[in-house]
Amino acid sequence: ETGSEDIDILPNGLAFISSGLKYPGMKSFAPNKPGEIFLMDLNEDNPRAVELKISRGFDLASFNPHGISTYID
Repeated sequence: ETGSEDIDILPNGLAFISSGLKYPGMKSFAPNKPGEIFLMDLNEDNPRAVELKISRGFDLASFNPHGISTYID
């Protein structure tokens, strides 16, 4: 409903997707819904995006993801 804002695909085929960006002047289909991060395993025959649960103590109400990147050590 809120669309994806960015995606980062790891070499192992896991994709992290940020969603829910709200920006002044940009139409939002879910203005009261916080942003989300999804995980998709592109190695699966029928990949599906699964919402990742965010830890307690994080201010989820103001989560407004704009972009996403990963760091591999």
